Amino acid sequence: MQNLPFTYASFATFLAQKKLMGARCQACGTLSLPPRAICPNCHADRMEWVEMPERGTLAAFTSIYVGQSALLAEGYDRSNPYCAGIVELENGLRVSARILGVDPRNPAGIRIGSPMILEILDRKVEGDSLPILAFRVL
Repeated sequence: MQNLPFTYASFATFLAQKKLMGARCQACGTLSLPPRAICPNCHADRMEWVEMPERGTLAAFTSIYVGQSALLAEGYDRSNPYCAGIVELENGLRVSARILGVDPRNPAGIRIGSPMILEILDRKVEGDSLPILAFRVL
């Protein structure tokens, strides 16, 4: 685990293993999610992989009616939107993710501060499995 580079490919490898991993600077202790090869605080390059909490709260969201091609292929469109948002993890870091367990057609029913739990989705793209970061309302 410690030998993987701090790239999106490595981050996706961990997601495929159902792990949400970030980086911690060994010089100053700053956490980064998504992980970074260089500390955004002290600019050191001595980073280590650390597992992030699986729980958090919904900090922001939006209902998306016109999405990316891959999501259109999954059936999301103007009549069937999906929800994306920002989840604040228990350690204070925020991450963008798909939001599950809500009705994107009724945003008034979605509550900021709702407790969330990690749920990594598997999207099939041209025969390959692609992990998608998501959180579900508890």
